[in-house]
Amino acid sequence: MFIFANLLGAIAQVLDYILWAYLWILIGRVVVSFFNADEQNPIVRFLYAATEPVLAPLRRRLPCFGDFDFSPIVAWLAVIFLKRFLVGSLYELARRLS
Repeated sequence: MFIFANLLGAIAQVLDYILWAYLWILIGRVVVSFFNADEQNPIVRFLYAATEPVLAPLRRRLPCFGDFDFSPIVAWLAVIFLKRFLVGSLYELARRLS
């Protein structure tokens, strides 16, 4: 049973790192959007490619308030929720199984 607990703990930790990195990618996307960066830059292309699949559906569902885009804020809150709920639950389950 401890092997399954270790597996769950490892999955939780990897998922935590992935979500943490995605938070920074979202922050980078917001910063780049403020400065009107060159879209041919590979870093800018990466930020847009990594975040647009999440932000585009949110943008379609959220109301528009002028030029302000709320989709990164909603995505950021969703990632924080996943980190707290899903990763926390996996860690707790792994701890109880060990």
